[in-house]
Amino acid sequence: MPTITTKDGVEIFYKDWGKGQPIVFSHGWPLSADDWDAQMMFFLNNGFRVIAHDRRGHGRSSQVADGHDMDHYADDLAALTAHLDLKNAVHVGHSTGGGEVVHYIARHGESRVAKAAIIAAVPPLMVQTPANPGGLPKAVFDDFQAQVAANRSQFYRDVAAGPFYGYNRPGAKPSEAVIENWWRQGMMGGAKAHYDGIVAFSQTDFTEDLKKINVPVLVMHGDDDQIVPYADSAPLSAKLLKNGTLKTYKGFPHGMPTTEAATINADLLAFIKS
Repeated sequence: MPTITTKDGVEIFYKDWGKGQPIVFSHGWPLSADDWDAQMMFFLNNGFRVIAHDRRGHGRSSQVADGHDMDHYADDLAALTAHLDLKNAVHVGHSTGGGEVVHYIARHGESRVAKAAIIAAVPPLMVQTPANPGGLPKAVFDDFQAQVAANRSQFYRDVAAGPFYGYNRPGAKPSEAVIENWWRQGMMGGAKAHYDGIVAFSQTDFTEDLKKINVPVLVMHGDDDQIVPYADSAPLSAKLLKNGTLKTYKGFPHGMPTTEAATINADLLAFIKS
């Protein structure tokens, strides 16, 4: 399996398919590069080079005890882009991966980056604070951690079968295969990485990162996102970006790259080509 070893000795698994302009995908919590199947195949068939990695502690990467924070996530992504010597890359991040992309560009600069897209992403800040009154109470994320520690298999099943894809909405038609694939990806990773990752995605404030970014960024978000609520995320991120474009999807859920792949892929392709 293709891997790189980071400076702190962590093996990061990645896929690298095709030739052409590189598109680098950063996945959400607690998943893996496999969550990008619908995008990887689409863009590969449209003449792009597609790359996706498993975040440290997730998927096929090392299940290490430490480094489950946005600084390490961004540095691991930078190590991958340097190893592959990527130039003129488009970075696409979903959910926690959107935070990873934003932090990577702000922390490591734009010399290798052409554009970025963040989908249903956690920036600017998920947790409620005096400065972010529209955020979710910390108790919500404390409960996530308690459930990961107690019985993450059941928790992951419930998340995938319910709010992640909007399968708990009236008239929704749940796909057992999609639910099982989410659960499979989650259970491949390490409980410690997932436990610590909840703090990373909920408590990292990306406000200053967003202000530093100059490249064009497409901010894509469904207005029925039950995981990263729309009002406190996408519109605020778009406003903080120098060159941000907000695209709102009526009724789309958090997991829209999977359930609404045709729409998301077409819009991403138009943005990349624009």
